[in-house]
Amino acid sequence: MYFRGMLKTTHPAPESRLLKKDSLYRQLKDALFIAIGVVMASIGLKGFLLPNGFFDGGAMGMSLLLEMLTPVNLSLLIIMVNIPFILLGAKQVSVPFAIKSTLAIFGLALLVHYIEVPAITADKLLIAVFGGFFLGSGIGFAIRGGAVIDGTEVLAISVSRKSSLTVGDFITVFNVCLFIVAAIFVDIETAMYSMLTYFSASKTVDFIINGVEEYLGVMIMSPHNEDIKQMISFDLGRGVTVLKSDGGYGAKAQELPDRKVLFCVITRLEVTRLLSEVNKIDPSAFVIQYPIKDTKGGMIKKRPLH
Repeated sequence: MYFRGMLKTTHPAPESRLLKKDSLYRQLKDALFIAIGVVMASIGLKGFLLPNGFFDGGAMGMSLLLEMLTPVNLSLLIIMVNIPFILLGAKQVSVPFAIKSTLAIFGLALLVHYIEVPAITADKLLIAVFGGFFLGSGIGFAIRGGAVIDGTEVLAISVSRKSSLTVGDFITVFNVCLFIVAAIFVDIETAMYSMLTYFSASKTVDFIINGVEEYLGVMIMSPHNEDIKQMISFDLGRGVTVLKSDGGYGAKAQELPDRKVLFCVITRLEVTRLLSEVNKIDPSAFVIQYPIKDTKGGMIKKRPLH
């Protein structure tokens, strides 16, 4: 019994070793994403936005605007502006998230303060577009690593839970107010170019987080659901879920029989083929599409069988 206990102590179960290995791999991957994000954001700031007096939306845009209007150093402003968002994130999200974000923000502040990046271009359009691209890449990679270097979304989540505003609504209102202040205290042209920077950054963030393969959820209602189910399973090589539903329309709502609704998740690149095949089977099929941020497991990230 003693030796059995020793064996159990010195030789952990294979599942435990796999979990530790997976946890270590995930932590290293998160650290790599955050490091890349910090470097990309610092290039966008030092190489494009700062030398030309442009700024972005969100907390980073607020820091850049304050840097233009006050004598306070940008590195210090990045930390000061984001600290309330990080404290809020510790309550609203998690403590590990807040720790990662704190390290990322301090890393960004140090790089912005100490590294020197020569101004890459003097063309205002290129500054706005590529400054937004590098800054958005930095924010996106940091989010992929489980942290933020711009805490506006943390505040937006908190506000959305306590009011009728959605996260998107709050961020839009916040940035509109920011750009109005910039137009008043700086100048309208800078505010307009900075709006272009914000749009470039936000699209880049979406691309970095969602990737090329944006997912769509597709619901199909048709009396030929068995044929469509076979097509999705065997021709497209995708998983399909059959949902039982009770439908109704007009005065005959109670007379419609129970029906089956097909649900599947595909990439945007596959949606044209799916709709074409459904149309061949049933041209009058009712099809609903809506975006999905990400998926895990199942058959969506596997290659089709045929």
